[in-house]
Amino acid sequence: MRKFLKSFVYAWHGIKEACKQRNFRVHICAMAFVIFFAARFYGFSAEKWAILLLTCAGALALETVNTGLERLADKVTEEHSHRIRVAKDCAAGAVLIWAVFAVAIGFLLFWDIDKFRLIRQYFSEYSRLAMLILSVAGAWSFVFVPGLISDKSDKNK
Repeated sequence: MRKFLKSFVYAWHGIKEACKQRNFRVHICAMAFVIFFAARFYGFSAEKWAILLLTCAGALALETVNTGLERLADKVTEEHSHRIRVAKDCAAGAVLIWAVFAVAIGFLLFWDIDKFRLIRQYFSEYSRLAMLILSVAGAWSFVFVPGLISDKSDKNK
């Protein structure tokens, strides 16, 4: 039982390591905004919520695997290796493929002119617009401000 519980600690360490990567933080912020808009403006069925959440989880999971592979590859050798470069590029390519299809899924789930009008009307109130702008600024800081969430491994990227 102890080993089983410890596996959750190790998994949490992996998630924290992935969170040090800028692209993982981009996915986290995109997920937060998408979930907010889905919850606030769209009356999704359970099936649509499942699709949305699986799409978000897939992006985060692939980005975490990509980070793990990059860390392992960097530990194996710091010298240029064609095979390691190919492995890292393939892992990054997997994330890109998922992200492209996630955007396509987003269009299928969210494209609704009537909802766009409702969203525009909702944010026509200045306090709501200000909160949106502050949220975007906070997300931008979370993703791009050096040192906010980083360590030495980020500086080697």
